[in-house]
Amino acid sequence: MLRTHTCGELRPEHIGQTVTLCGWVQRTRDKGAILWIDLRDRYGLTQITLEEGVEAEAVRETARHLGREFVLSVTGKVAERYSKNDKMPTGGIEIRPDKVEILNPAKLPPFLIEDDTDGGDDLRMKYRYLDLRRTPVRNNLVLRHKMAQAVRRYLDGQEFIEVETPVLIKSTPEGARDFVVPSRMNPGEFYALPQSPQTFKQLLMVSGFDRYFQIVKCFRDEDLRADRQPEFTQIDCEMAFVTQEDILNTFEGLTRYLFKELKGIDFPTVPRMTYADAMRRFGNDKPDTRFAMEFVELTDIVKGQGFPVFDNAGLVVGINAATCAHFTRKQLDELTDFVKRPQIGATGLIYARVEVGGVVKSSVDKFYSQEELQRWSEALHANAGDLLLIIAGEPNKARKAMSELRLEMGQRLGLRNKEDFSPLWVVDFPLLEYSEEENRYFAMHHPFTSPKPEDLALLNSPDTIGQVRANAYDLVINGVEVGGGSIRIHDRAVQARMFSLLGFTDEEAKAQFGFLLDAFEYGAPPHGGIAFGFDRLCSLFGGADSIRDFIAFPKNNSGRDVMIDSPSPISEAQLKELSIKTAVVAK
Repeated sequence: MLRTHTCGELRPEHIGQTVTLCGWVQRTRDKGAILWIDLRDRYGLTQITLEEGVEAEAVRETARHLGREFVLSVTGKVAERYSKNDKMPTGGIEIRPDKVEILNPAKLPPFLIEDDTDGGDDLRMKYRYLDLRRTPVRNNLVLRHKMAQAVRRYLDGQEFIEVETPVLIKSTPEGARDFVVPSRMNPGEFYALPQSPQTFKQLLMVSGFDRYFQIVKCFRDEDLRADRQPEFTQIDCEMAFVTQEDILNTFEGLTRYLFKELKGIDFPTVPRMTYADAMRRFGNDKPDTRFAMEFVELTDIVKGQGFPVFDNAGLVVGINAATCAHFTRKQLDELTDFVKRPQIGATGLIYARVEVGGVVKSSVDKFYSQEELQRWSEALHANAGDLLLIIAGEPNKARKAMSELRLEMGQRLGLRNKEDFSPLWVVDFPLLEYSEEENRYFAMHHPFTSPKPEDLALLNSPDTIGQVRANAYDLVINGVEVGGGSIRIHDRAVQARMFSLLGFTDEEAKAQFGFLLDAFEYGAPPHGGIAFGFDRLCSLFGGADSIRDFIAFPKNNSGRDVMIDSPSPISEAQLKELSIKTAVVAK
């Protein structure tokens, strides 16, 4: 080894020892008679001190010509630091060097390699290998590593077996768009990169591997946001001979184990909420339950008073923003503009203040008497000083807009603290959702999700198909879906029926999923599973909004890796070899 210790390792008990450290120059400070070097590696920072008349002049001369990010080897004695720094682990010592060797000089970095850098997102993405030297980014990847190890420990202790599934698979029509890979040896045919290992893990259950998991790369060619990447990682799990209750208990256990191991937090039992209740109370199937502000439907209370916005609405819904009656007209106008944004879609916002003595002052006073306004206040359980916010419109749009407004209020009021965690199981999702545009049903989760056994008969009538509930569940933490799964169909006839409801002909179902249907005829056990978004879970634990911060080499919002300039054109020769005739060709 070129070094005897790391830059984060030395303490006062090492004083007097001769050591060799290797690392990068964080910064130098030259005061003439004394010169300091802060040497950094991934373990920490150590101060190197060179004093005139103490250290050899040749050593001091080498040190004077160092720049940021030079790679050094430093050999010297550990000494007690005169001016101690209690904010760093090595702050009680320094190195008095006998030898400073430049292992490699460095150009001046395009941005500061500091916790608070001056580099913007684009610049840091282009030079990601430099960004990874920064302590916050490195700590994110350390957290990711620790989480992966904790997941493996827990699942191994529960008798799960880690099995790798193929990366080159068959394209399927459901879900997001596939990334496709041309096959050179089979001209005109393509592999697809897996959106998930779904069918393979089900086949492992048929094979008798009754507890499987994999920390696995998945790929989806979809529009990107802060919490999405074209390639991402899942904790993918499946169990045989289980009910939904078994799966919820097992993976609630995993979640509690991770919080205890990584955050030192003990969770009680995770509460459960049906999809129907989540939509009714929060307008969202992944509600943030760190704060209240639950929806109250006011439709019957407010209609019939000559206010057309309410009279013509399919739903009028309100929330009580407690203690917010002091909001100014400017703040209320900002909230109105917020809900009218195209991505939220409300036509406007009605508000009412509850004043001392229960008097209610609203933005529509001329349509409602004080007695009627106080009925609003009673329905929303308001007290003096509270602010009532109300949205009206088509039911789905009104719920969506109010959900966004509720989250915005939670943010403005400081109720969404990233160090507070509120987990929730959402259960009993609809099995199918109908698309008016395509005039057919789609699976809300995926085609392999089983219906609730008590709802099976509802599949037999077109009038009741939309009422069928799925044996499906999501784990939601702080308004973020971190995991989702279901009990799977394991009966060929039921699976064939599901494909039919989704618009597959028998021939199409056999062509796409014949291998799975055939496997079900050879003794498929009841089974189910769940997949956690590993990147999303890491960002939640790390208190970040973007999963990119927890991926070593992420793509940007356009799906590009700006560091290596990918995707990129390929040559004519490669295209010809792959039997591809039409493409953008490299010049």
